[in-house]
Amino acid sequence: MTSASIDPSLVTGAWREGDPPGRRTFTDIGDVLLESGRTLPDVRLAYETWGTFDGSNAVLILHALTGDSHVTGDAGPGHPTPGWWNTIVGPGAAIDTDRFFVVAANILGGCQGSTGPASLDPDGLPWGSTFPALTVRDQVRAEVALADRLGIERWHGVIGGSAGGMRALEWAVEHPERVDRLFLLATSAAASAEQIALSRTQVAVIQNDPAWFGGDYYDGPHGPLTGLDLARRIAHIAYRSESELEERFGRTQQDDGRWAVDSYLQHHGAKLVRRFDAGSYVVLTSAMDSHDIGRGRGGTQAALSRITARTVVAGVDSDRLYPLHQQRELADLIPGAGPLAVVKSAFGHDGFLIEFDQVGALARELLQ
Repeated sequence: MTSASIDPSLVTGAWREGDPPGRRTFTDIGDVLLESGRTLPDVRLAYETWGTFDGSNAVLILHALTGDSHVTGDAGPGHPTPGWWNTIVGPGAAIDTDRFFVVAANILGGCQGSTGPASLDPDGLPWGSTFPALTVRDQVRAEVALADRLGIERWHGVIGGSAGGMRALEWAVEHPERVDRLFLLATSAAASAEQIALSRTQVAVIQNDPAWFGGDYYDGPHGPLTGLDLARRIAHIAYRSESELEERFGRTQQDDGRWAVDSYLQHHGAKLVRRFDAGSYVVLTSAMDSHDIGRGRGGTQAALSRITARTVVAGVDSDRLYPLHQQRELADLIPGAGPLAVVKSAFGHDGFLIEFDQVGALARELLQ
């Protein structure tokens, strides 16, 4: 059953035409030729920038699965939540917007202003089930087009964690001449069997919601809220560590008889439903499954050998979703990488979003 805190009439938490733009800027990048051979027409990306571009100081920040372009800043009209890296990005911060021109775009297939399943197709109808499958490489192709529109020939730094790290890695392998510094956080060279298993389970939960309607629910009375809520709960278990959940909740029950940990997961499911879209969750999760840096490039080692950027690879010691051996492989095989940096955290995979001091220090050192 969907949480009582979710409006049952809600269709999607996506940003849609007519909503306040917030800090977003929109740019049309034209048609994008996908790896599948299909062309996605009239693509638009929503992005935000901070600082002033001087020709050589651009830093690209790539968000994770359910993130967006609002890396730093307050919540407000158009932005239901504050910036997801507020402590790391800003004037005088580790990624200093007084020094760097910081760019963050909502991912292709996303739901916060960039073209995705909730967007209108060329006929003026929601894409829904007709939105094509994407790969990480397709998403980077769109980001390359955005960089070209902005006149950015080379990034001083490209930074990404989790799904954002997948795209950062693709940038550095496919366009080494355009990436000077690379920061990879809690990510991998390829999606593992376990990661794919978790992702496909979440997709199945959404697609088995009676309100899914094959992905064509946007004009209906409500969206697949239960499916998205439950998918987020499954994901959130993997995002945190067993020790943190045990320490915070243990076997505690609330006055209403519910397990405290169940209430916590329900809260996070309901929170995501209000700001995200089930169709985008399916498209983006499936794109993450496609991630394999060595595919068609002679294998992982051959692909990573193409990277020329000065590189920092960091992992979280309690991360059970992207365990340290995946980051160690990257650090060992990328020519310009130093030793693996280990972020110590009780928060599991989410440590890359939470451990501001440790992550910020790594980013500051790399960019300087």
